[in-house]
Amino acid sequence: MKKTIMFVVAALLAGAALMPTKASAQKFGHINSQEIVALMPERDEALTKLQAFGKELQETINSMQTDYQTKMQEYNEKVSTWNESIKKTKEDEINSIIQRVRQFQEQAEQDFAARQETLMTPVVKKAQEAIDKVAKAQGLTYVFDLATGAIIYHDETTSVNLLPLVKAELGIPASKTQPTQIQ
Repeated sequence: MKKTIMFVVAALLAGAALMPTKASAQKFGHINSQEIVALMPERDEALTKLQAFGKELQETINSMQTDYQTKMQEYNEKVSTWNESIKKTKEDEINSIIQRVRQFQEQAEQDFAARQETLMTPVVKKAQEAIDKVAKAQGLTYVFDLATGAIIYHDETTSVNLLPLVKAELGIPASKTQPTQIQ
């Protein structure tokens, strides 16, 4: 009797091991999301707008620094001829300019980061939607992003590389392998 029970248990375990499971039916894919975003024409448009915005900010900072340099030059040239009240007023004026430049630089950095997020979010969203669409069409269960660096190994033969499929979905020519260089 004991041998019969052991035989039945062994047969059940062997049968269970041979049955297809949901895990064995899973398909995996991978993509480098940074690479696909870098190849998108929308990214080029966003970077061009971002560079123009950055140039405006830099021109304002340069103008403020020129004002500071002019005031410092005047101060250095005339400080010995001024009485204490004029000297104090000029020093306060220079300190005020320094403070305004610092405040503007801090605000400019925040504004630049916000503009970058505003411009790049739709690009990243479009890439993600294309990845989702291709992954679903390929019947994939999981897609790993190689850009995050969390994947330490992937087998090209058992994982679907979505890059060429997503490029096609986004209308990016297959021959484009490098991002456009924005000047």
